[in-house]
Amino acid sequence: MSLEFISEGIRKAIHLIITGDPLVMSIALRSIYVSGVATLIASVWSIPIGVSLGMHEFRGISFVRGLFNSLIGIPTVVLGLVLYLLLVPAGPFGFLDLIYTPLGISIGQAFLITPIVVSFSASAVEAVETDVRELAITLGAGRLESTITVLKEGINGILLSIVSGFNRAVAELGIAMMIGGNILVSGSALNTRVLTTAINMYTVRGEIGIGIALGIILMLIVFTISMILNLFRRERR
Repeated sequence: MSLEFISEGIRKAIHLIITGDPLVMSIALRSIYVSGVATLIASVWSIPIGVSLGMHEFRGISFVRGLFNSLIGIPTVVLGLVLYLLLVPAGPFGFLDLIYTPLGISIGQAFLITPIVVSFSASAVEAVETDVRELAITLGAGRLESTITVLKEGINGILLSIVSGFNRAVAELGIAMMIGGNILVSGSALNTRVLTTAINMYTVRGEIGIGIALGIILMLIVFTISMILNLFRRERR
């Protein structure tokens, strides 16, 4: 009986994916958009911070690096709770009207993946910084030119940090649920139901086929982006 239950769910999931079920596809596209915006926002401040940490030495740098490394594992529900308290109408940033909006989820996910992008970017730059920068300076490059050279050499690691951040964002549940609320209203631009919140909801409701379909799509998104990055890195070698 249990095997029939699972096999029936898988059959329905495959049917939903092959036929391009509008509900399933809209949830998937919304997830990509929300987490893509989050990754873009986080990269704006995280990459400069990571590059700076990787290229410069200053007092307390070990503490700062350790702090970012520790925050990589922050529970999403804890960060979601903090952001919820800040963004609800009664909170200090309630006037921004970000609660239960796609942008609110994106900003929350951006904070979540910041430690990942910062730490991975810093490690990527640090791995090539010393020898490459010294060689560039020896060849007559100025500070800006040598920095650009280091970034070019460390681009694979920086791209890895961005992809890792996106994968973490698209697969998290706590922030998407607490800040977004898993809202789905037909025709509304403020729908906040994404893959992880939908998987949770449909599974609890016993609609296993949809849950499996969304789970398969989530895994395909993560694997596809990772494979594209690997192909790009291989081409640069």
